[in-house]
Amino acid sequence: MQIDLLQEARRQAEICNACRYCEGYCSVFPALQAERAFSDGDLTQLANLCHNCRGCYYACQYTAPHEFDLNLPQALADVRQDSWEEFAFPRAAGKTFQKNGLAIVLATVVGFALLFWAARALAAAGGEGFYAVLSHNAMVSIFLPAFLFPLISIAIGLRRYWQTVGGAPVRLSHLRGAVASIAYMRNLKGGHGDGCNFEDEDRFTHTRRYAHQAIMYGFLLCFASTSVATLMHYLLGMPAPYGLFSAPKILGLSGGVLLVLGCGKMVWLKLRSDKSLGATNAFGGEIAFTGLLGFVGLSGLLLYAASGSGWMPGLLVIHLGAVLAFFLLTPFTKMAHGFYRMAALVRDAQRREAV
Repeated sequence: MQIDLLQEARRQAEICNACRYCEGYCSVFPALQAERAFSDGDLTQLANLCHNCRGCYYACQYTAPHEFDLNLPQALADVRQDSWEEFAFPRAAGKTFQKNGLAIVLATVVGFALLFWAARALAAAGGEGFYAVLSHNAMVSIFLPAFLFPLISIAIGLRRYWQTVGGAPVRLSHLRGAVASIAYMRNLKGGHGDGCNFEDEDRFTHTRRYAHQAIMYGFLLCFASTSVATLMHYLLGMPAPYGLFSAPKILGLSGGVLLVLGCGKMVWLKLRSDKSLGATNAFGGEIAFTGLLGFVGLSGLLLYAASGSGWMPGLLVIHLGAVLAFFLLTPFTKMAHGFYRMAALVRDAQRREAV
């Protein structure tokens, strides 16, 4: 990891540890104040524990023009971004996509092109619904590797992270606390419960928290839709297409709506936010990937609406191209933050238990 980023984060963490004004703001400060000196692993843990709510920045008396020039949200965001690049597998891909919105767009275009080629070369003969455009076997052969690769890549990255931060064996109690924190987005509520300052300087709102929840639960509902459809196909002998009031359709439609609303709101918030309080080099990549995730939801909804029409084949290929790009980019883009944040919260649960 970049030494200069770690040194700056260490300088600011030591000043914060001496001040302690922000003690109850989020999970970062109790973890920070438990240390007297900060190793690279400590700083990496603090960086991934930080949710960039920015409340500490607007409360701080040592920000510029004070000579200490504290900007802890940015310092931790830079270390966090750098850690994702360093732990990514393969590392070269992490460095390419984390900060590069253009590369994400190009990868999406390539995904579309591959699906267009597959739709022409592997077209189904006599299939029903989506399978009339691309056979079931062709879909499985394309998307199974695309689904397994990010799982393997993320697992390697998390192992590297866990070794760096000195993680201990995980118990159910650690997972329970981390999952509860994520489910409620507790660290986006602020220590006072009024929300965070991401949107408009010192005005506390829950807007960012709600947008994150919409994205997270929307994604989980879409994943549940695909999982239920897979079980229905292989275990119950009920292949697609499914009716509007079937479990896959209900889960998919609700998840798609939440994804579109959440991603749209997050892009809007990011464009309005103060870019100097985050990882400025990664802004384009974050916007591009959030847009891609929202487009996955939107194209899925349009595909539902176009079922049985002449628009369906083209929309199917566009949607599947977006999904393919999303899966392949997941370990190297903003999507990876969810996995690392979960690991950071589990590690923090271990710290609190030890205390």
